[in-house]
Amino acid sequence: MAGKADPKKLWDRALRFFRDHHDEFKKYYHQRSNVETAFSVMKRKFGDVVRAKMPVAQENEVLLKVLAHNICCLIRAIYELDLEPEFGEADL
Repeated sequence: MAGKADPKKLWDRALRFFRDHHDEFKKYYHQRSNVETAFSVMKRKFGDVVRAKMPVAQENEVLLKVLAHNICCLIRAIYELDLEPEFGEADL
């Protein structure tokens, strides 16, 4: 298998890293779990299908879903934390 990594070796390496550098492993794993949670929320909210046909359009569609998710998070935080957002003129 040219170019293919041995799954057993990869697993052993990851397990060794987990054992030898547990705190660092937890930090990276927590980042991964945050990303996986965000993807799960976006898929439940907007669906897991990308309808665009062209690669550029597909990327734009996914980026718009991420933007819409972030806006929803901001709106929720405004209401839950009783924030008073200020919308001033942008520096041009």
